[in-house]
Amino acid sequence: MEKRINVTRSSMPELDEYIEELRPVWESRWLSNRGAASIKFENMLRSYLDVEEVYCFANGHVALEVAINSLFFPAGSEVITTPYTHCSTTHAIVRNGLKPVFVDVEPHTLTIDPDLVEQAITEKTVAILATHVYGFPCQVERLQRIADEHHLTLIYDAAHAFGVRVNGVGIGNYGDLSMFSTHATKVFHTIEGGIVTYKSCDLERFDPMNKLVNFGFSSPEDIDYVGTNARMNEFEAVMGIVNLHHIDEEIAKRKKVAEQYWKRLEGVRGIILLRPSSEVKWNYAYFPVLFDGYALDRNQIQQLLSTHQIYARKYFFPITNEAKCYVDTYGDVCVPVARSAAQKVLTLPMYADLSRDDVDRICDVILSVRKE
Repeated sequence: MEKRINVTRSSMPELDEYIEELRPVWESRWLSNRGAASIKFENMLRSYLDVEEVYCFANGHVALEVAINSLFFPAGSEVITTPYTHCSTTHAIVRNGLKPVFVDVEPHTLTIDPDLVEQAITEKTVAILATHVYGFPCQVERLQRIADEHHLTLIYDAAHAFGVRVNGVGIGNYGDLSMFSTHATKVFHTIEGGIVTYKSCDLERFDPMNKLVNFGFSSPEDIDYVGTNARMNEFEAVMGIVNLHHIDEEIAKRKKVAEQYWKRLEGVRGIILLRPSSEVKWNYAYFPVLFDGYALDRNQIQQLLSTHQIYARKYFFPITNEAKCYVDTYGDVCVPVARSAAQKVLTLPMYADLSRDDVDRICDVILSVRKE
């Protein structure tokens, strides 16, 4: 029986290390609602991400949904976004009573196309919500110029981009706010969790966000907003503290995995590999491969791998405007690059502890059917 290889595997610290960091929380019985561990974790994140302000949430989706909620855009306002993203991105717009306006992506990064963003702006547009897909940054400077010129809020779904830098600048410094997911499958995780980063000059603007996470309470007796419960708990914060000690080591391991994939698959006819540009310090969050004119199509490759106990993922499929809950309203928007990518992309197994032999095994299966 061949060993099973999943598409991802959570990085974990030594159990003793986690227990030792958890001990003060255990003794204090302060398990939630921004205890000492959460505050310590947020301070560590400010330093590591090199950002001004951080707030932690129960998960990445509620982080994005609450952050948008805190801006109080008029109902029905338009948010320009990408369909090539997790459905969470679109849900966060729609669940806030706003209208997503989908534009296509660029073929070399699969991130939102700034030219199409500018063309889509109307008098109803209030924001741009762009995704750093697979940790590949959007064209952050161009999007900022567009947002500034049209007085729009610029929001980044940075769920995949923890630790990414552009020209030495932490990715969380771009735009008005960024949301990072710290779900168990991510490069850096807190079991479940999400992070929002923003600038100190926007403290007053985002003050409602810090209330909305806790049912709208501004004091024990004052409920200023119709809020929700979106707080990170202390056990998750402790996991974040411990994992943050090892994050650079984990990213270095993931880099070696990517380099072995590149060595084996680069230049193979019908296989397209995405790489970060030279100014980007990437985090090797995923390893996306597009099968375009290969001996087998994406679905066939996925099936072939599964027969060898290797599990790759169609990510993203379907694109969100074609999901069942959106297709009747948005299914006919013109996004040919995103639609094509969704039919061709497969994210191969990627995690820090994936061995070179396992990468070779995966590539051997893929290359066993290559065209001569």
